[in-house]
Amino acid sequence: MTKLIVLLLSMTLLSCGQKGVGKTAAPATETKKVPTTTAPSFDADSAYRYVEKQVSFGYRVPNTPGHKACGDYLSAELKRFGAQVYEQEMTLTAYDGTPLESRNIIGSFNPGNDRRILLCAHWDTRPYSDQDPDPANHRKPLDGADDGASGVGTLLEIARQIGTKAPRMGVDIIFFDAEDYGVPEFAREQYGNSSNTWCLGSRFWGKNPHKPGYKAEFGILLDMVGAKDAVFYKEFISMRYAARYVDEVWETARNLGYGKYFINANGGGVTDDHEAVIEGTGIPCLDIINYDPHTDEGFRSHWHTQGDNMGNIDKEVLKAVGQTVLGVVYGRIDN
Repeated sequence: MTKLIVLLLSMTLLSCGQKGVGKTAAPATETKKVPTTTAPSFDADSAYRYVEKQVSFGYRVPNTPGHKACGDYLSAELKRFGAQVYEQEMTLTAYDGTPLESRNIIGSFNPGNDRRILLCAHWDTRPYSDQDPDPANHRKPLDGADDGASGVGTLLEIARQIGTKAPRMGVDIIFFDAEDYGVPEFAREQYGNSSNTWCLGSRFWGKNPHKPGYKAEFGILLDMVGAKDAVFYKEFISMRYAARYVDEVWETARNLGYGKYFINANGGGVTDDHEAVIEGTGIPCLDIINYDPHTDEGFRSHWHTQGDNMGNIDKEVLKAVGQTVLGVVYGRIDN
């Protein structure tokens, strides 16, 4: 079935060089009411500081000192919050043959509970600003405050809350590495634009989970969830393979008053880490990702540019996403 899934996805997506955004949409499905009253309060100030801390390490590109230092920090924070931490250290191969010293960082809460939810984000940053309006910046790495750090910062705050008040279900938080090392715009003539050059860490984990036979009821991926005026549409792959959970998340957001961020409409498809989770493990996984239907790429102007910095990060957006995810984790109707 893996090859069939890949084939089906490839028919609906553009290349991963645009994080794979396509305009094809799946039909909406009915939502169900989800209780949200048992969740702790998400601290947006804390999440913002976690984003800022990651950026302070510099570029989190594999093989760099900032990457190693940030990885050490993420692992230590998960341990501090009481998670059982697993680290997958691996050498991955970039599109141009560069060996990438990488690691996936996994924090498991209540690891003995068979009922589990997977929460994930990528923690590396793009080594190229190949969408920058200034060609002189195309080979420069970027801060990745939104594209990378916002999802991780949100999950660190969620981990802190879980460490204080445990939900009924077990929770695994995974920080995937080497997501953003895909073929840059300026090298596509030489190397092509295969989607397999992206999401390397999650592809590795999908084939080699941190626990053999690992299963979760579903997963939620956070990617670019911190920018001002962000909006989240129901992403195509998420709707194809995890529609009931997409509806649950979006309904939770509306119940909490965040409907202006979580748009009750279908968006484009995107090749992202959730695809590797689905393909590798069969776990239904959805992607909460900032989507702009008014651009060709589907992303905001700071995407893969030098403008992806702390100036874009909005605490209200972090709050909307973080509180919604906490509402799902603590308030699922069948919990």
